[in-house]
Amino acid sequence: MTPDLAAFLDQHAFPHDQLSATGPDGRFTPLMRACKEGRLDIVEELLTLGADLAVLNADGCNALWLACYSGSQAIIQRLIDAGIAIDNQNGNGATALMYVASNSKPDLVQLLLNNGANPALKNFDDFSALDLAASMACLKLLKKAA
Repeated sequence: MTPDLAAFLDQHAFPHDQLSATGPDGRFTPLMRACKEGRLDIVEELLTLGADLAVLNADGCNALWLACYSGSQAIIQRLIDAGIAIDNQNGNGATALMYVASNSKPDLVQLLLNNGANPALKNFDDFSALDLAASMACLKLLKKAA
């Protein structure tokens, strides 16, 4: 474990011996927190050390959702390359693609589509990413994918 990772774990009160466990707040694993903060260096090390990509937070989101929140294309691609579930549906049935479409992040919509995200999935309210698109750029990308 590098000093940077040890400091990151200490900063967020994560145990050093359980890299896939949620922290004291129960909301994030170290991988999720690193994704949310856009820390590719920490993400890389956690994946190398075997952090579990299948862990979900209390909302049913995986680390990919949090990487989409931060907007880091490098982290998103790294997670996809590592085998994260790109179409994981959270507690509301929403996918990361739905999230980025509804938050007008066309660059991330394109990245997820290029990596095989399914634009036809629907959330529990019966809306697809296309239905949730918040900008013309996202709408065009999703229409083309459909």
